Amino acid sequence: MRKIIISFLFQICICATFAQVNTDRVLAIGRNALYFEDYVLSIQYFNQVIKAKPWIAEPYFYRAVAKLNLDDYKGAEEDCTLCLERNPFYVQAYYARGIARQSLEIYDLAIQDYKKGLEFRPNDRQMMVNQAVAYIQKKDYKEAGTLFEELIKNYPKDAMSYLTRGAMYLETGDTVKALGDYDKAIEIDPYYAPSYGNRAIILFQQSNLKGALADLNEAIRLNSRESGYFINRGLVRYHMNDLRGAMSDYDQVITMDKQNLIARFNRGLLRFQVGDNNRAIEDFSVVIELEPDNYMAYYNRALLNLEVGDYRGAVSDFDVVLKQYPNFLPGYYSRSEAKRKMNDAVGADRDYWTAVDMEQEMNKKKGTKKGGTSGTASSNATAQAGSDEKTREQSDNNIEKFNRLVVYDKEEERKSKYNSEIRGRVQDRNVRIDIEPQFILTYYERPDQVKALVYYDKSMEDFNNRMVLPRQLRLTNQEAALTEAQIASHFASINEFSSKIEQDPSNPDYYFGRALDYMLVQDFAEAIRNYDKTIEQDSSYMLAYFNRAVVRYKQLEYTQSQLPASDDYASGVIDLNAKPNVIQSGAPSVVNDPASGMLKDNTRAYEHEKIIRDYDKVIQLNPGFVYAYFNRGNIRCSQRDFRAAILDYNEAILRDPDFAEAYFNRGLARLSQGDANRGIADLSKAGELGIINAYSIIKRMTTSE
Repeated sequence: MRKIIISFLFQICICATFAQVNTDRVLAIGRNALYFEDYVLSIQYFNQVIKAKPWIAEPYFYRAVAKLNLDDYKGAEEDCTLCLERNPFYVQAYYARGIARQSLEIYDLAIQDYKKGLEFRPNDRQMMVNQAVAYIQKKDYKEAGTLFEELIKNYPKDAMSYLTRGAMYLETGDTVKALGDYDKAIEIDPYYAPSYGNRAIILFQQSNLKGALADLNEAIRLNSRESGYFINRGLVRYHMNDLRGAMSDYDQVITMDKQNLIARFNRGLLRFQVGDNNRAIEDFSVVIELEPDNYMAYYNRALLNLEVGDYRGAVSDFDVVLKQYPNFLPGYYSRSEAKRKMNDAVGADRDYWTAVDMEQEMNKKKGTKKGGTSGTASSNATAQAGSDEKTREQSDNNIEKFNRLVVYDKEEERKSKYNSEIRGRVQDRNVRIDIEPQFILTYYERPDQVKALVYYDKSMEDFNNRMVLPRQLRLTNQEAALTEAQIASHFASINEFSSKIEQDPSNPDYYFGRALDYMLVQDFAEAIRNYDKTIEQDSSYMLAYFNRAVVRYKQLEYTQSQLPASDDYASGVIDLNAKPNVIQSGAPSVVNDPASGMLKDNTRAYEHEKIIRDYDKVIQLNPGFVYAYFNRGNIRCSQRDFRAAILDYNEAILRDPDFAEAYFNRGLARLSQGDANRGIADLSKAGELGIINAYSIIKRMTTSE
């Protein structure tokens, strides 16, 4: 075994073989972790039970529940199926698989699962609610209504039934019945924020702005973390001519989430309206960076560029919009004005008469006679803003609504009833993900409560058994910072090894021990010199080759960090806010073409070659040392040679099928090449094995699709 689970819960079992694991105890511990919403850690416990007793149904079910809470719906569906294959009477597995299939939009199969579960457990409230929601999602409102009638009859004091049926009525356009159900839900449970949030939408639609504002204030009081409430309150305040209050709400959302597109877009419109043009351009630029196909943001930025005198920028943005919407008349009139400001009379006239001809043709088709008035960009915006309809939902991409405030979608508002934020939803973290770092031989490691693994290799165990060092060596890719006492002890150890070397200068172990000390006190140059001396004394000293490669890369990383930001060094970071298949290194749009991303500097290329040679030597001396393949794969990623990196990760996984970090990095490498299906499959496996950030990427990649 390479990995042995270690934590205080497993201390009594460390010396036991895997087959001797107390599966009942481990399953109970996993369930405890699941109860306290520590989903990733719980999966690790259930994995142990499954490995020891794969014929037991329970661990598959509980692992499925953990995966559901991590949005790994496909993995959850598969685990539920494995559970039911072992025990077809496991009712909760039908329920969990129904949720997974419903999340995957396989509504008919989800309904079948709920029906099967209800055969064993008639009138189960939550299964009936979910089945009704599935009917709503497939637009079968009649069946959904029948279920709600039965639910309310059986559970007259259940606010969720009224709230969910209200959402259905709202979707069908029956606002009177929807409002009645929301009123009833609030009467039963006055402390549930989504009830107020949903009712506020109806009151807003009915122009009851004071009522909508009161409900949104209460929703925010009950749940101040839900950005949708602030966005909708900003909208209500805007319609109440409270621009300062609306701006404050959008500022609050952006403070919570700098990449919130709705808040950025709406604040840009408000800044445009009050004449804060430069900062409005900044907001629309952020929207475009995060959502490059947001043509309304392009058009608004074009109008702003026209206002501030950046005519070239305006024309560039108008070009983008008109390429997508070639029949958008205001775009031609506005671009005509921008071109005229640039003294491009020919281009201006061409746009103007194109718009006039198109408008006349449209008027003929409508059977009306309307003049072709160009109007200025600002007058177009004013006319549009003066209409009765001042809002649009986020999913509404009608370019004619370019300057309407965006409202938090009703669909998203309904979803908030089921997807409220809970502790442990690690997949919702909005982060930049780097590849899992290289492994190193050291004395210390940073504890990881999720993975809690010991990385094992026979050669390292044999070395430790020789007891040539004052401490046990360990393999880790989570290095720990040293305390002052530890630093002092390693400086003292350097002196001790130096004395020993004076007495016996041909002993490679002394040089290796001193190299470790220098490495830990961050003296990379001296560490490399001592690894060199180790290898000079013993050319088969595999561990020295391995650590020398690691330290050389550390030294190279440090050197590159001192270069100007414009330098093209890449570290293999994937930006979750970027489009799929693009790997970024801090600069925008670094395409996954290995040739274009290869290191150009000869010195760097030479350093990389020396590192690769060290790993090659390690593999030659010990072909089963999986960490050398992994680290070499990381070097390939830094060189943008993703194909070669994938081959190295393949070799590591071939030798250790549970190598979580290799699955994770291979998944990122595959995503960088556009292989989304296999990339996400690798990330799912990595998440199952304990890499938390895998779920963040799965969610982002599947959402972007």
